[in-house]
Amino acid sequence: MNPQKYQRTPTPNLPNRQWPNQFLTQAPLWVSVDLRDGNQALANPMTVEQKLLLWHQLVALGFKTIEVGFPSASKVEFEFTRRLIEDNLIPDDVSIQVLVQAREHLIKRTYEALQGVNKAVVHVYNTTSKVQRDCVFEKSQADIKAMAVQGAQWVQEYAQKAKVDFPNSQFVFQYSPESFSQTETDYAVEVCQAVMDVWSPTPQQKCILNLPATVESTSPNRFADQVEYFINKLNNRQSVLISIHTHNDRGCAVAAAELALLAGADRIEGTLLGNGERTGNMDIVTLAMNLYSEGIDPKLNLQNPKEWIPVVEEVTKIKTHPRHPWVGEVVYTAYSGSHQDAIRKCLLKQHANQPWNVAYLPIDPKDLGRDYEAIIRVNSQSGKAGSAFVLAQEYGLNLPKWVQVDFAPVAQTLAEQQGGVVSHLDLYNAFSAYYGLNNQEVSLNHYQLDKTGQQEKLSIEVNGEIWTGLGNGTLSALCDAWKNRTGETVEIVDYVEHALHLQSAIDTGKEAFAMAYVLVQRNQSQSVGVAMAKDSVSAMLLALLKGF
Repeated sequence: MNPQKYQRTPTPNLPNRQWPNQFLTQAPLWVSVDLRDGNQALANPMTVEQKLLLWHQLVALGFKTIEVGFPSASKVEFEFTRRLIEDNLIPDDVSIQVLVQAREHLIKRTYEALQGVNKAVVHVYNTTSKVQRDCVFEKSQADIKAMAVQGAQWVQEYAQKAKVDFPNSQFVFQYSPESFSQTETDYAVEVCQAVMDVWSPTPQQKCILNLPATVESTSPNRFADQVEYFINKLNNRQSVLISIHTHNDRGCAVAAAELALLAGADRIEGTLLGNGERTGNMDIVTLAMNLYSEGIDPKLNLQNPKEWIPVVEEVTKIKTHPRHPWVGEVVYTAYSGSHQDAIRKCLLKQHANQPWNVAYLPIDPKDLGRDYEAIIRVNSQSGKAGSAFVLAQEYGLNLPKWVQVDFAPVAQTLAEQQGGVVSHLDLYNAFSAYYGLNNQEVSLNHYQLDKTGQQEKLSIEVNGEIWTGLGNGTLSALCDAWKNRTGETVEIVDYVEHALHLQSAIDTGKEAFAMAYVLVQRNQSQSVGVAMAKDSVSAMLLALLKGF
């Protein structure tokens, strides 16, 4: 590798930049370019029917401007645009956007595709970057600006002609200095200002200036400098919507777009899940969810990714990465034991009426149609907290710390034997087997408790034998009964009991409504007893019997 081959992209000097001190308070105007920019990046471009499938999904997600294609470029693009218009498939509150180069015959063809449309954005562009001027077109700055001006004039003229036959059609004009990111910013302002002079926009009838990082060639902060510098130099700013269209060559398209909003942009173009040429377009889902995670309404209906992701995958033939931000299959899954423990503890303290505040989970997965089942999976890296969380979530078993410690090696061995993720059912079966929840080795047939002064007298039938004992409570009375029978002194170190929800009891296959956990000290060792029963007293007695 030879880094001397490359040089830094020139960006304007902006010592008094303001964007680092700004905060976003609302979502931008979103524009989906999945049907155009995303489509042209596919090895097998979409058919009209595939485009229709994605169109309906984009409308359902709440996009109000959708770039539907390049109708002058191919028959499919033209036919799709006509289909939307002729079949009345465009809701009243949605505008379609079409892309066209600054060439007259292409602009004419574009307006033919738009005949009878209610609302459309006509997006015209020509390249302005130095490398394209010098190496591709071999034209001067003046020549390139003249191309932009001429294109703007044709767009306006053909719009006027279209309105003769369809007076109710509304057209908004958009201009892109292609490869703005690699264009001298002062020159980009000059070209865009010349286009505005043709269109004469007003605050009531704005035009759109779209600033694309057609090739992402610098860091997000320097792109934000370009955008802020451009806006500061532009005349009649109140009559313009500043739009941003970033690509992901450096992996920073979302960051560049987000910082561009801080720099004053109003509008963002991108694709769902980042599909696009080379390394992709700006991912609208990621940026929208970034805003949502900070309490800003993204104005998009992204809450059911299990419904719309399959549509995107079907038409693009591109699978979503499992660790895709916010909507990947495993982004709410923690394998690390320490992470699992933190999540479990935070969720126990999280209340519905409080701001979300859970370690390792920047949003509530339920907001995206997820449940907690997929958050924690137990594998050989999970530790005691992972298995405890799963047993609590799936079976209502709230294990005390010392039971977690006691059971952790069992879960670890199970994970190592299976060589991957352990299902919650396998984990429960291992727990049940280890603590003998379903075996009959210890049978509690009958018990009776009577008060004798300050003590309790216990009479209990265990495996057909009658034991008796006295104690300050039920468990201490059973310890005394054990001593009377065996001569061994045992002590209760700790015990926990809790109700078992009916659904959890059904899941375990037992008619049980209480769980009990007892930690027993006998000589120099400790043992754990766990049991479930129809009532809490029976559960405690049975757990202690298993701990002996």
